[in-house]
Amino acid sequence: MIHISIATAADAAEILALQHLAYESEARLYNDWSIAPMVQTLESLIAEIQVATVLKATDGVAIVGSVRATLAEEICLIGRLMVAPDHQGQGIGTALLGAIEEMFPQARAFELFTGSRSEGNIRLYVRCGYAVIGTRPASDAITLTVLRKPPAQMQRSIVAGSP
Repeated sequence: MIHISIATAADAAEILALQHLAYESEARLYNDWSIAPMVQTLESLIAEIQVATVLKATDGVAIVGSVRATLAEEICLIGRLMVAPDHQGQGIGTALLGAIEEMFPQARAFELFTGSRSEGNIRLYVRCGYAVIGTRPASDAITLTVLRKPPAQMQRSIVAGSP
């Protein structure tokens, strides 16, 4: 059974190993092994855990997924949603995304990005209520697709047709 909880600095090494494993497919897709998730250091991840909200998904004692977020000007910036390749397709990514959104009830919107060629990621985010709002360059070779989602309360208003 998968359990989602807040990660601590003690989880950093295992999350970093998972990150390298999970983002290997992105590095291959873009033929760029210098993408940020592949070159992040343990020290910078520990520092990030101290200032961001980082969640982990565990299967028993093993970390099989993670996501992180911060709040900037009332926008929840979500990043590094990852699931171990052998655990993908089981709803873990969707559960992590929902859990991190719940950690920021004060957010005016949720925003994240993924590589423009990462079609599976884009499909997941759209299925979870995100809409493409634009693109931005990550490097000369990589363009990022930026997606945004209003908070759940705002979505209910839109669906119900109320102001």
